[in-house]
Amino acid sequence: MNSKIIVVGSSNTDLVLKTARFPKPGETILGGDFFTFQGGKGANQAVAAARAGGDVTFVCKLGDDTFGNAAVNHYRDENIDVTSIVQDSKAPTGVAVITVNGEGENSIIVASGANALLNVEDVTNAIEKASETNWFITQLETPIDVVVHLAKYTKENNKNLVLNPAPAASLPDEVYDGLFLITPNETETELLTGIKVVDEGTAKQACEIFKTKGVKNTIITLGSKGAYLFTESFTGIIESKKVKAIDTTAAGDVFNGALIVALSEDKKWKEAAEFACKAAAISVTKMGAQTSAPSRSEIDL
Repeated sequence: MNSKIIVVGSSNTDLVLKTARFPKPGETILGGDFFTFQGGKGANQAVAAARAGGDVTFVCKLGDDTFGNAAVNHYRDENIDVTSIVQDSKAPTGVAVITVNGEGENSIIVASGANALLNVEDVTNAIEKASETNWFITQLETPIDVVVHLAKYTKENNKNLVLNPAPAASLPDEVYDGLFLITPNETETELLTGIKVVDEGTAKQACEIFKTKGVKNTIITLGSKGAYLFTESFTGIIESKKVKAIDTTAAGDVFNGALIVALSEDKKWKEAAEFACKAAAISVTKMGAQTSAPSRSEIDL
């Protein structure tokens, strides 16, 4: 039986343009198809978790504008509890401009807008509404004081916080101390630990550094290669299913969303990571961020 999950993070409107290749500095090229999607790392993870079968409450801050209203309606349609979403009339909804090349790789520029105004009071109000929640996940498109508050709250109240440290940024030591799980990719791992992950040995070295800082469990996502687990019951690589990637935009977010659902259902670490890797592999075969998140029935096939 899964328990409630609170996702704290960003919500953006994604403006996506497909092109054969990325332009060079100062160069103008003709692109291809244009799409508008709901995005933001927090929102992507919330939708991924809900589609994977999670009971999800999303905490974010939007503008009181057309993009913001559309986002709230969209998350409601995804069976996400939207009662802790705040709309601010003083800031616009966040926007991300995403270019996707012919190999499915992406380049992203984000204008945070109202996301930058999410504060501790917003999160505290959400927690008070769902005090029985044991599972939390956040990212670094969230203001750092909110991340620090979540880390402190979950440690003091024996809750489980998953931190996806993306986009990469330095973190205060108090975030690590007692953290249930951190899920960096290879780039983020190198920034946070100084260790360049090139094999299992270097992955383990990086995880040991997180452990010395107080992190209980670490999963380093390795893209198409899967994920390296350093946990209380399993250490090693979980391989990902080989697929033809069309768009990798939200693969990491789908992994994290599916992972926290599996953990909330009391799946063992290896099984939970396999579930998350499968969800991420399915997602890269589709265009878009949230639109690529698979349903529970797709993952369970």
